[in-house]
Amino acid sequence: MAVTAAAAFREQNMQEALKSAVHKLGRRYCQRICASEYESQQRKINERPIEFRFVFDQLTRFNPITVLDVGTGTTALPHLMRNCGFLVTAIDNIQDYWPEGMFNRHYPVRNDDITKTQLQERFDFITCVSVLEHIPAHRVAVKNMLHLLNPGGHLVMTFPFNETTYQEDVFQRPESPAIFKNLPYVCQVFCRRDLDGWIADSNCALVSQEYWQCYTGDLWTFGDFVLPFRRVERHEKSQLTCIVLEKA
Repeated sequence: MAVTAAAAFREQNMQEALKSAVHKLGRRYCQRICASEYESQQRKINERPIEFRFVFDQLTRFNPITVLDVGTGTTALPHLMRNCGFLVTAIDNIQDYWPEGMFNRHYPVRNDDITKTQLQERFDFITCVSVLEHIPAHRVAVKNMLHLLNPGGHLVMTFPFNETTYQEDVFQRPESPAIFKNLPYVCQVFCRRDLDGWIADSNCALVSQEYWQCYTGDLWTFGDFVLPFRRVERHEKSQLTCIVLEKA
């Protein structure tokens, strides 16, 4: 019995030593990756300051418990929301949208296609930030997200927008810069008719909408950046919108 207990003690010590060594190596690797990213920083202008600010304004306004982030990719958004105390689930269509695979070092991301979702849970709050424009079956995606909401829950979405004109893939327009021409995904520009259609498909209401001018041209990516980005009124030129839909 004594020999067995001693052997078990030694095995436990070995396991703890191995675990400590693995964690130490893992931390060093993460530190090197972070240092490399820090040292290679380059200025990249995008719409995230608008969108993330809008998301956290709505989280403050509605104070949900459970949150679903759709199309997380490699971003830290779910991690930031979890830091604020919310119970967060993150999903992305990893197998189809990321053919070479995707790893998010900030938060675990479940593989799930929102147009064919396997999720059974229900959520108080869903975010879909600069994702819907890349989903051709956008009407199905929005309907499924609203289905996953609890009654009274809120869906926050941001996407390229024009009040009157839908574009199937604005990147293929000649006015769009050449750097966007060969991307492996579409970029739709939605319009009021699309928004009305999503609402008609589900028992929900539009409770908030912001309009932002990010470019000098009429549509997303057309012309030069307008810096700083300008929040405008519905009747003014804009290329980006942020909305909140409330489920009845």
